[in-house]
Amino acid sequence: MTSLLEQPAAPTETVRPARNRRAALGLLPFAAYLLVFLGGPLYFVVTGALTDSGGRPTFANVLASVTEPQYRLAFASSLLLSAVTALIGAVFGVFLAQAVITSRPGSPLRRIVSTASGVLAYFGGVPLAFAFIGALGQTGLATIFLRGIGIDLYAAGFRIDSLTGLGLTYVYFQIPLMVILITPALEGLLPQWREAAENLGASAWSYWRHIALPVLAPALGGATLVLFGNAFAAYATALALTSGSIPLVTTSIASALSGNVLANQQNVGLALGLDMVVVIGIVMVGYLLLQRRAAKWTAR
Repeated sequence: MTSLLEQPAAPTETVRPARNRRAALGLLPFAAYLLVFLGGPLYFVVTGALTDSGGRPTFANVLASVTEPQYRLAFASSLLLSAVTALIGAVFGVFLAQAVITSRPGSPLRRIVSTASGVLAYFGGVPLAFAFIGALGQTGLATIFLRGIGIDLYAAGFRIDSLTGLGLTYVYFQIPLMVILITPALEGLLPQWREAAENLGASAWSYWRHIALPVLAPALGGATLVLFGNAFAAYATALALTSGSIPLVTTSIASALSGNVLANQQNVGLALGLDMVVVIGIVMVGYLLLQRRAAKWTAR
């Protein structure tokens, strides 16, 4: 008994620091990646936004990015486009995800929607723009078909390079992304909750209003914020579809940095980039707070 008590401490206390160090070493490539591809550009944006062309400190660029009419219009268009497409994507994505969850396991609907969502959520940029031009352009297949049955989209004022056409294009990848984001939360709704509600005489609407929706609210809000940030930061699709004719923050940054419209506006373009960083930062903080609330139900 005495020999047992005199033995050294448990090996876990000496091995754990070594494991922690090895785990920290494993994070070094990721930390280096963040430092080079996120920290470096962020430093370049912040220093460029807060200095003039001669390197002197100034807030004039930031003030110009939020006060000059063309940039205020760009922010208004980007915020409107992001908010509308996020809400449309959230609503249709939730219904589609619920249809998939309630379908039979292994059914064609579940397999097709799950696979298509994983692909279409990341189908953006130039290929998506050309796909919509081929479908809904003035000589697109869908446009010609609809014109043949008496529905002339362009006579009614529709244009694929308008804000409406751009929003329609964004919805194409917003809905699949919402399906991916909200499906785990929908699967977390326990069948016992519905059974208990039905045993107490609650209707389907009462169950969703008083039980399911309050539980899902943080996850729904967080997923909608992700859709908002996804649309707000989109650039290649908007540029390929509209050639910069619609004022958006992303295309305004490109125009300012390249001197396409006004000369010597590079620092203002970096200030617009700093504004975008602030907006995306607010979206990320809101998403993390909502995810923390949603995790309370996931842990159960």
